[in-house]
Amino acid sequence: MEWMEAISRSVKYIEENITADVTAESVAKNICISPFYFQKGFSMLCGLTVSEYIRNRRMALAGSELANRNGKVIDIAMKYGYDSPDSFTKAFTRFHGITPSQAQKEGMMLKSFAPLKIKISLEGGYLMDYKIMKKEAFTVIASSKKFSYEAAKQDIPVFWQEHYAAGRGKYVDGTFGINIDEQMGNETFEYLIADVYNPAMDVPEGFITRTIPALTWAVFPCTGPMPAALQDVNTKIFSEWLPALKEYEFAAGYCIEMYDDPAKYSKGTQDENYYCEIWLPVKIR
Repeated sequence: MEWMEAISRSVKYIEENITADVTAESVAKNICISPFYFQKGFSMLCGLTVSEYIRNRRMALAGSELANRNGKVIDIAMKYGYDSPDSFTKAFTRFHGITPSQAQKEGMMLKSFAPLKIKISLEGGYLMDYKIMKKEAFTVIASSKKFSYEAAKQDIPVFWQEHYAAGRGKYVDGTFGINIDEQMGNETFEYLIADVYNPAMDVPEGFITRTIPALTWAVFPCTGPMPAALQDVNTKIFSEWLPALKEYEFAAGYCIEMYDDPAKYSKGTQDENYYCEIWLPVKIR
């Protein structure tokens, strides 16, 4: 399935079930894509997570109903998945800037959030470097933490900062950033700040080892200041590369970012020549 078709079907499913118990996992299951890659692709292509999209649509619809005085606040809160008026009021106020009670008054300003619409345009025509590489299993030593898909974009950079601030960089410098969701269907995933493991060395307290299985990887080079260069290539992978190369599909719940040593560059990770890679496990359809 092409990603644009997948996004279109997911939006249709969300709109049809907006007042039901719809989640990123249920959407992914409906369109027959693993939640691991669906959530990553949706975020890359749409600029927000699936959960953010669902929440914004519910708040916009709730605001419209309150403005039209179509029900009591508690009824509308329950309709859009909130267990209590307090939690609904907090979410509503964050989104609209006014409380649900204020929204019922005539002339109050509310925010809209329209459903996503897929538009077809002529794009591409550029060169995108990649290579297909078979790699044997390898073991890494790592700092490990669980993250929810919803908050990962904000929380993972904080995890890196905490890693170095605690002096853990002297044990693991951070050659790799590794996402692992082996079931490709969880609400959370494991993230590793990792280096290749030397079995002759002891594993310091607070660190773990993980073995990455033998897989075939699509490897994408990224050159330029971080994180913009990495984000740009990630977006192109999901919007251009995968739809264009229909013979490939994802093979496992792993995603690896490999970072070159910043000390090799005069401006570190902000250098125009800074190099990193994105590895995605693939197989022939």
